[in-house]
Amino acid sequence: MPLAAAAATTTAVGRQMASTSLVVACLAVVVVVVAPGSHADEVIETSQAPSPGVSVGPYFLSPGSRNVTATVGQTAYLPCRVAQLPNEAQVSWIRKRDLHVMSSGMVVFASDQRFQVVHPEKSENWTLHIRFAQVRDSGVYECQVNTEPKMSLGYHLNVVDSLAILQGPEYVRAGSTLNLTCTVTPPGSPGLIYWYHNGAMLDYEGLVAIVTQEQAAGTVSSLTISQAAPSHSGNYTC
Repeated sequence: MPLAAAAATTTAVGRQMASTSLVVACLAVVVVVVAPGSHADEVIETSQAPSPGVSVGPYFLSPGSRNVTATVGQTAYLPCRVAQLPNEAQVSWIRKRDLHVMSSGMVVFASDQRFQVVHPEKSENWTLHIRFAQVRDSGVYECQVNTEPKMSLGYHLNVVDSLAILQGPEYVRAGSTLNLTCTVTPPGSPGLIYWYHNGAMLDYEGLVAIVTQEQAAGTVSSLTISQAAPSHSGNYTC
């Protein structure tokens, strides 16, 4: 998993669930195996892609959804694609809330070094990267081309905190099945869910099975270890 979505820990015996919201952290539970007997408003596009063979000027290629959601601490990607861009034209990124020019071409004017423009040579992509995204970064950003008149395309970025809740037993009998469930909210939070045992990432093989699904309650990941042995005791994190 590139990034754990949120975190909570529990160490009290018999407790079924504990949670807390952190910026970058993990969700954990200690398991002991014992032997028997022991808001995003829609932004209006101001330049439409022309019909094939009609226009020779620059135009925006469809970026897909322009309502982008990122989790706190992740990198947010705002992908702007401009076709038929003249050599003399420049692509800029503008932050709408204060009309701050974030970049022009490959030059970034933001003093915050978390902002970066990525433009592979000879490509149509001018992607704004916001590393270690924070809630304060939420808002509307415009990709602009300095044609006459100017072309612009708006993106709404929503940076959200995630909360993780872990459920499952803290003691299981050797030879039985260990089941743990990690639920990450809000629903649709970006990112994947990885599981760790004592700090080491668990592989999807052997006795270990991990199933992750999007549900109304959030992203739900279930960890199952069949025929649990004392070696499976320890701290589990998602």
